[in-house]
Amino acid sequence: MQSTLFAKHLSDEAQTAEFAADLAPLITTGDTILLEGDIGAGKSAFARAFIRARLGRMEDVPSPTFTLVQTYEAEDGDIWHCDLYRLTHADEALELGLNDAFETAICLIEWPDRLGDAAPENALHLAFAAGEDGHTITVSGSAKWAQRLRGLHD
Repeated sequence: MQSTLFAKHLSDEAQTAEFAADLAPLITTGDTILLEGDIGAGKSAFARAFIRARLGRMEDVPSPTFTLVQTYEAEDGDIWHCDLYRLTHADEALELGLNDAFETAICLIEWPDRLGDAAPENALHLAFAAGEDGHTITVSGSAKWAQRLRGLHD
């Protein structure tokens, strides 16, 4: 069962990158992060910073809006960055190979509502809301996530 774990206000892209870098080492192969929010709310900026933190290097991380999926090879497994905005049905998302990736990679999914019932039950949810002075990320997940992320929001 999902519940709100904490909310974090981030005033700029540097704070978003810092939060992503703090979260990155807590995520393991088989974990999925669902990135929810309007266009311009900070989802792609978070994903870019997260991927760079996991890779431990500066990497060109384009938005996968047109390619739908970008994959990155990390030492401990692949990272899939997906933007499902242009999809109209969950079957289209599954045709991308997401079922396997949910088990064998770290998946960052923008526009996860396009997955319908195919979204992993144990996914971590990050809801981004833009405001005048930055944005707020509301983090939701199961009790398992609450345990793993303890200390991240202090």
